[in-house]
Amino acid sequence: MPAVRLLPTEDAQDLIDLTREICAKDLAPQVDEMERAAEFPRDTFRLLGKTGLLSLPYPEEYGGGGQPYEVYLQVVEEIASVWMSVAVGVSVHSLTCYPVASWGTVAQREALLPGMLGGDQLGAYCLSEPMSGSDVASMTTRATLEPSGDAYRIKGIKAWISHAGHADFYTSFVRTSDDGSRGLSCFVVPADAAGIEFAPPERKMGLAGDTVRQVVFNGTPVDVDRRVGEEGQGMAIAMAALDSGRLGIAAAATGLAQAALDAATAYAREREQFGRPIGDFQGLAFMLADMEAAVTSARATYLHAARLRDAGRAFSTQAAVAKLVCTDNAMRVTTDAIQVLGGAGYTQDFPLERYFREAKVTQIFEGTNQIQRLVISRQLLKNT
Repeated sequence: MPAVRLLPTEDAQDLIDLTREICAKDLAPQVDEMERAAEFPRDTFRLLGKTGLLSLPYPEEYGGGGQPYEVYLQVVEEIASVWMSVAVGVSVHSLTCYPVASWGTVAQREALLPGMLGGDQLGAYCLSEPMSGSDVASMTTRATLEPSGDAYRIKGIKAWISHAGHADFYTSFVRTSDDGSRGLSCFVVPADAAGIEFAPPERKMGLAGDTVRQVVFNGTPVDVDRRVGEEGQGMAIAMAALDSGRLGIAAAATGLAQAALDAATAYAREREQFGRPIGDFQGLAFMLADMEAAVTSARATYLHAARLRDAGRAFSTQAAVAKLVCTDNAMRVTTDAIQVLGGAGYTQDFPLERYFREAKVTQIFEGTNQIQRLVISRQLLKNT
């Protein structure tokens, strides 16, 4: 059943209604086939872009939807309840636009944001490397300024990049000096820049529709005016972007958990054993109640962080809490949903096995849940 939502405006409710209509009409009929075939749903992203759902949390003056984060995230959740790969893609695209929107000059925002937010373009976020995941400061991909001072050349490999090979631009964090975490810078690299290659797609256990590859920069030229912020500001930009990106993953994980709960509840109503629906048995009914509590608490957690963000207040710790709670709950709920269905849940005749596989990676990307615990505990224990 649809989640009960308390939205701030009638426009927000209209967006939720539009999202549900698109999900039912355009996403649901193709998700199973596309996921089995591991096809990248580029046309689906074009549809979401055309309807304005790809750019909701950004200013209208640059082509965005002008919506608060609490509304944008609930749209992401609705999409995730039908097609998790697409919801993750919407969150990734929003993440790629953040550096220009928040750190770019007026000239950069005017030149780049209309294309990024217009609905036709899709972005990729290039941060991780084969030997640099949680330890961002250890990255080795490097941008070297040309003698002319007009352009950089980027050389190195980025790993685990969603949309690689399909994106129109690559928001990339690379080293411009050897000064550790203070030596990183941010660039927006166009997809048609020379010297970009892609490794074969990773063979993942879930999110097959979310194509992930290594991006190889072979001396790729990038104009100076595509550097966002000053040299050395890359770490600050990346971490600020990830605070918001973690909320996108939290919302997506909540939508996935809601889908698992809905499937399990429907099955418990219909499946009969010993002459009555299995939902009548207290042991299983209590399991469903715990699943509902997990989904409801997850939603409240990410919305609290989003409302802090919308109010202009610090939300980094709350974003880490939301990412941790929502993704751990998604893993738990999808696991329990399979248990409700029993042997049927272990088959591909029902979507629960896919939900279970998709839930696992939410505990890993956008910062592992161990990293989230580190962020939270450091904030609790720091001197004030």
